[in-house]
Amino acid sequence: MTSREIQLRQQAPGGPGGPERDGASRSGQRDGGPGQGGKNGPGQPEHGEPVPGERLLTPEIVTLAAVVVLGSIMTILDATIVNVALPTLGREFRTSISVIQWVPTIYLLAFASVIPLTGWASERFGARRVWLASLAVFMLGSLLCGLAGSVTELIVFRVLQGLGGGMIMPVGQAILARAAGPARIGRVMSIVGVPLLLGPVVGPVIGGAIVSSASWRWIFFVNLPVGAAALALALWLLPAVPARRQARLDVLGLVLASGGIAALIYGLGRVATGGASHSPVPLAAVVAGIVLVASFCIRALRTPQPLIDVRLFARRGFAAAALTNLVLGMALFGVSLLLPLYFEIVRGRTPLQTGLLLVPQGLGAALAMPAAGSLTDKIGARPVVVTGIGLALAGTAAYTQLTAATSYWYLAGALLLIGAGLGATITPSMAAAFQAAGRAAIGSATSAIGTIQRLAGSLGTALLAVTLQRAMAAGLPGFGGGIAQAGALAAGRPGALPVLAHAFGVTFWLALALTAAALVPALLLPGGPARPAPQSAGPAPS
Repeated sequence: MTSREIQLRQQAPGGPGGPERDGASRSGQRDGGPGQGGKNGPGQPEHGEPVPGERLLTPEIVTLAAVVVLGSIMTILDATIVNVALPTLGREFRTSISVIQWVPTIYLLAFASVIPLTGWASERFGARRVWLASLAVFMLGSLLCGLAGSVTELIVFRVLQGLGGGMIMPVGQAILARAAGPARIGRVMSIVGVPLLLGPVVGPVIGGAIVSSASWRWIFFVNLPVGAAALALALWLLPAVPARRQARLDVLGLVLASGGIAALIYGLGRVATGGASHSPVPLAAVVAGIVLVASFCIRALRTPQPLIDVRLFARRGFAAAALTNLVLGMALFGVSLLLPLYFEIVRGRTPLQTGLLLVPQGLGAALAMPAAGSLTDKIGARPVVVTGIGLALAGTAAYTQLTAATSYWYLAGALLLIGAGLGATITPSMAAAFQAAGRAAIGSATSAIGTIQRLAGSLGTALLAVTLQRAMAAGLPGFGGGIAQAGALAAGRPGALPVLAHAFGVTFWLALALTAAALVPALLLPGGPARPAPQSAGPAPS
């Protein structure tokens, strides 16, 4: 048994701890478990720090990352896999598009609303227990969704699924960040970032294949065997972290943060679909969401143990990484809305064909992520992220020149660049955020970055959807904003295809501007090799 295996096996609640007994066994002794912020003797590395001669990515760390990815990928896939099945679900339950759209929307609302709880829950009950419980709740929600007999039941069960899924990835990231330490965090985050980047690409392909060859119910049932495998491996391999029973939940902060996020995403979703033109409720929800989130930030500055420690944003590295995630998320994840619509409306592709056409994005991300993670550990996040933004700019600029007959090879090449840009930006900036936060604040940092990423995706989707709809309406008199109507116009009205393609090109100009804006915070990211951040003198992490 290797020294690292001994270390992982000894990380159990109530297990032996304390300082090392001799310098020769540094990596084989436990320093109190990840997340405790304990210190070893003088001159001895922290838990998770490589000792001289030790491999940066040990088999144990890679195995731990694989378990977290296995559990996380279902939640990310589920946010996209259902979109392909919406027409089938509408016919099955004989309901309107406006009603069936709540199937993905309510999942996102529940998913985002529970993220601020992750830091407190991990401290109070232990990260391992929270991760296992969240995965079990997600699987239960998946089972019930697959058994749903009405659209109302399906929407309710999607709430349960989202509540479970929302904590899986952030808690898993925190476990990995604590186990890996600052010197390894770039490479480890490049592994755990796989579900986040590939989910929007693989999801439509899997969803299209399942709906085409089997019942729609299997888009939910497919989570069960994968989840069971993740549970079994997690029970065996995830390190147990002692809980802090004295950790207290900031109930008012939870109401303000979760309520604000839910109201904001709900309002943006309604605005993006044109709901604001018929009712003041969407805009009121957006305003209420902003007020609630702002109130949470004010309260967090005055609370000893806030759900999210907003003082982290006072650190230049963390603030730069968070802003980079926000702006890039708005631009590049918002593009995930545009691409399927272009292929299906303008080019007339089926959902499965569209999913296959999106594969170059995943390929670009898969090629870029390992190199980006390794380079981030060696030279820092700034040069890696700036290079990634350059790749994303080149790919997005190509899409501003869309026509109704643009070569698929041209589109694939541009999409490869966008994917490479994603792989070289999101995960290194996440690693920079964790490095700047320090190990003691990993829980709060994970909650903050996870929430920012969800908000970024929602903001980008809403902004680009509104821009696309207005561009289409400006060129096509009588267009009401419906996707089905756009498809009918493309197929039946002479001259409509070039107008629709031009509308997509105009919208990609906005995505290009947002991507370029990300260069500003990216230039403020750390530019040197990773090193442990000083421990915060502020409130205890939550």
